[in-house]
Amino acid sequence: MSDNIYVIGAGQTRYGKFFGRNTKSLVQEAVGQALQQAGVTTAVIEAAWVGSAAQGILTGQEMIRGQAVLVPLGISGVPITNVENACASASTAFHGAWTALKAGLYDCVLAVGMEKMAFEDPELRRRAMESFSTAVDIEDLDWIREEALAAEAALEAAGRKSAYGEGRSKSLFMDLYAAKARDHMERHGTRQMDLAIVSSKNHKHASLNPYAQYRKEISPEEVLSDDLVSYPLTRLMCAPLGDGAAAAILCTEAFLDRLESARPVEVLASCLTAGAEAPIDGKMPSDRLIEKAYATAGLGPRDIDVAEVHDATAFSEIVQVEALGFCEPGQGGALAASRATSLGGSLPVNPSGGLESRGHPIGATGLAQITEIVWQLQGQCEARQVEGARIGLTQNSGGNLRGGASAAYAVHIFGRAF
Repeated sequence: MSDNIYVIGAGQTRYGKFFGRNTKSLVQEAVGQALQQAGVTTAVIEAAWVGSAAQGILTGQEMIRGQAVLVPLGISGVPITNVENACASASTAFHGAWTALKAGLYDCVLAVGMEKMAFEDPELRRRAMESFSTAVDIEDLDWIREEALAAEAALEAAGRKSAYGEGRSKSLFMDLYAAKARDHMERHGTRQMDLAIVSSKNHKHASLNPYAQYRKEISPEEVLSDDLVSYPLTRLMCAPLGDGAAAAILCTEAFLDRLESARPVEVLASCLTAGAEAPIDGKMPSDRLIEKAYATAGLGPRDIDVAEVHDATAFSEIVQVEALGFCEPGQGGALAASRATSLGGSLPVNPSGGLESRGHPIGATGLAQITEIVWQLQGQCEARQVEGARIGLTQNSGGNLRGGASAAYAVHIFGRAF
């Protein structure tokens, strides 16, 4: 069994809508960058885990997605494991790679996340939107839609303008997030302006990130005036569809000792859980997982210097910083408004721009977050660099269960080790 596990190389593509690219070209770029940073070749890779979510629905490539993208790169004759776990697919791939190293099965392995979601074909664009509905229990779909329609009707009765009936594509998940946001606003006094501040902050961060899908600064007022998706969420508060890939090379301490110029980042905790429809002994599985991650790392919320969290919407960032203990429950909006989570603040959150602005190619997102944190701890993020960052955290979730819990929930904690 290996005690200490390290990331020695991380890479990613730019995120965006690349109609002329496929997953092979995206993965080639991300893996190539990770190998170059690690200073190794594909010959040292003993196993690989490849995460993706919707490629079977969108491209028809099922069953051997990892082999299809890695064997052409010369990564063959080793185990390649395909991972599908909604928006947490890449984090799950990373966790699988870490687990195998921790068990002492290998010394150097690869984790990849990829997704191709942007197409010129209108039918494929429609299917991309509909693919999100498969991240719930499909036997609950009718019930979930009825709940969403009832909530929408209540909004209409209250005089809130709705996106329904306007010919716009609707996302079931945005409706679910919007309902949670309204509940949070009612219970804690969170303002729609707080969500706009989060979105504006993330667009500001993305303007400094050459890998981000959208690099334009947006004011909170512009966020509020954008098209309404489902109150209180406007379009600029929601993550866009796009393409991208990210990769990380992990190794044991024994392998690290063979390298001369590595800048390793230690994996202090790698934790993954499935959600539940109701609390277990008073706590949701995600809460237990967060406690486990901090305990495993021997750290607490105050020790984190920089974090990447799953902001599929601006509200998601607010609720996740609360869950992670960065502030008291109900104070996530106030934390954002205080600018503490902005670059230069006490705890920068989503310096990459997050899902809202860096982009959200769903099967790649978890490793996009990890790559950002690894680079932050290595001090190579230039204009968006968090000064003095030594401890970083990622939180990534995917899918939804009846009762509102995430179907998959991952937390990773990293520490600079050089």
